[in-house]
Amino acid sequence: MAHQTPLGSSASHVSCLDLWREKNDQLVRQAKVAQDSSLPMRRQQLAQDALEGLRGLLCSLRGLPATVSVLPLELTVICNFITLRANLAQGFTEDLAQDIQQGLERVLETQGQLEARLEHGLWGLWDSTLRVSSLLPELLPALHHLAGLQAALWLTTNRLGDLTLLLQTLTVSQSRASEDMLLLLKTWRPPAEESDAPLTLQDARGLRDVLLTAFAYRQGLQELITGSLPKALSSLHEAASGLCPRSLLVQVYTALGTCLRKMGSPQRALLYLVAALKEGSTWGPPLLEASRLYQQLGNIAAEIESLELLVEALSITRIPEARQLLIEVELLLPQPDPASPLHCGTQSQAKYLLASRCLQTGRAADAAEHYLDLLALLLDGSEPKFSPPPCPPGPCVPELFLEAAAALIQAGRAQDALTVCEELLSRTSFLLPKRPRLWEDARRRTKESPHCSHWVSATHLLQGQAWVQLGAQKEAISEYSRCLELLFRATPKDKEQGELDLVFLWWWWFHFHVS
Repeated sequence: MAHQTPLGSSASHVSCLDLWREKNDQLVRQAKVAQDSSLPMRRQQLAQDALEGLRGLLCSLRGLPATVSVLPLELTVICNFITLRANLAQGFTEDLAQDIQQGLERVLETQGQLEARLEHGLWGLWDSTLRVSSLLPELLPALHHLAGLQAALWLTTNRLGDLTLLLQTLTVSQSRASEDMLLLLKTWRPPAEESDAPLTLQDARGLRDVLLTAFAYRQGLQELITGSLPKALSSLHEAASGLCPRSLLVQVYTALGTCLRKMGSPQRALLYLVAALKEGSTWGPPLLEASRLYQQLGNIAAEIESLELLVEALSITRIPEARQLLIEVELLLPQPDPASPLHCGTQSQAKYLLASRCLQTGRAADAAEHYLDLLALLLDGSEPKFSPPPCPPGPCVPELFLEAAAALIQAGRAQDALTVCEELLSRTSFLLPKRPRLWEDARRRTKESPHCSHWVSATHLLQGQAWVQLGAQKEAISEYSRCLELLFRATPKDKEQGELDLVFLWWWWFHFHVS
C-alpha cells in the first residue's frame, strides 16, 4: 500500500508516514517478543522476520526523495536494522557501513550538498552531516543514535582515529581538544528522544554506555598486557562500574586481580578473584589467575587445588545464555587472544599445567597420574590436537610422553614408564633412517621432525633409568648404549650443532635423574 498511495497531497504524505511509523513500531515490538522467547528456534525466526520487515520498510522509505519530515523515521529504521542485523550476525559487517553512508547522504540530499559524498572518506561525510545538523534540530536524536552505531563499527575495526574525530565533533562544546577516548565518551550527551518518537530497539544513551564500558575494558586489557599497570587499574575500574553484564564482569574482575597481583597487592587481588568466581559460571580465567597468585605467594597446596578446579571447570560444557537483541558490550570486544592473561585454554592445556607444576614441586605421584590422564585425553581422540599454553611455553606431544615417563620414574613406577616409552618409540622411531648413509639426508630434512632423533635418544635414556630402578643392569646398559649411539650418529659435522645435541641429552639426564 505504501508504494501505491498517491503522494500528491500533504494529507496522503502524513498518512503514509503514519503507516510507516506504525510498521516500524510493530517490528520493534516483534523483536522484543523474540528477545523474551525461551525457545531458541522461535526466537531466531521472529528476529529474522523482524529484520526482513525492517529491510523492506527501509527500501520503501529510500524509494522516495529525501525530506526532513520523513528523515527522523528513516534514520530510526536504519538504526533498528543495523542493531538487529549486527546482533544476529554477532558482529559488524562492511555492508552495515554502507547503510550508515546512505543515511548520511540522504540528510545531505535535503540540503543540496550531495557533492560532500565521500570526498574525504566516511569521516568527511560525517563531518559534513554534523555541520548541517545544526539547521535540522529535529534530526539530532536520530543522528546521534546513528553516530553511536558508527562508533561501534569503528571500535570493532580499530579505526580509533576516526572514532576520536567523531566524538570530538559530537562533544564540540565540552571537550573539542581532548583525545582521551574515555573522557570523550563520558562527555558525549546524546539528545533525549521525544516521547512520541518512533520506537527503537536501543536508544543512543544506552548505546553510549555500552561503548564506554567496551572501550574501557579493551584499553584496560591492552594496558595490562603492555605493563602500564596503574593506567590498566583505572581503565578496568571504569569498565567494572559501567554497563557490564555478569559474564563480562567475571573477565573484568579477573583482569583487576591480575593487575593487582603484578602491582604487589596479592590480598586485594584475591578479593577480586573471589568476586569473579561469585559473579557467574565462567570460572576458568579466575581459577587460572588464582593459581598464579598462590604460586607467587608460595602456597603450593592452594595453587595445585586451583589448577585441579580449573581442569574440572574446563571439562564442563556450558550452554551459552541467550543474548539480548541489542548492541552489547561483548559484541564490541575482539576475539580472545591466546597471549592474553585471561586466556585459560583447553582442558588438556590446564591438565598439562597441573601435571608440570606437580612435577616441579616434588609431587611425583600426583604428577604421574595427571600426565597419564593427559595422554589418555590426547590418545582417545577427545582432544586430537595439543598446543601448549602460551605462558610458560609448553612441550609438543612427544615431549609430553618424555615428561610423563620421567614423572613415572620419579614416582617409582618404572614399569609404567617403560610402557610410555615403548608407545613413544612406536610413534617416532620409524621416522629415523635405517641405513647409516641416509643419516646425512635425514639431517637436512629440517622441516620433517627435526627433533626426532633427540626424542628417540631421550626415550632410550629414560628407559635406561627405568631398568636401573628395576635392578636390570644389563638392560639399562643396553638402553644407554642405544641412546649414545643414536645421538652420535645423528650429530652433524657442525661442531656447534653437535654441542647442542649433547646439551639436550645432558639436560634430560640432570632434569629427571639428578633432581
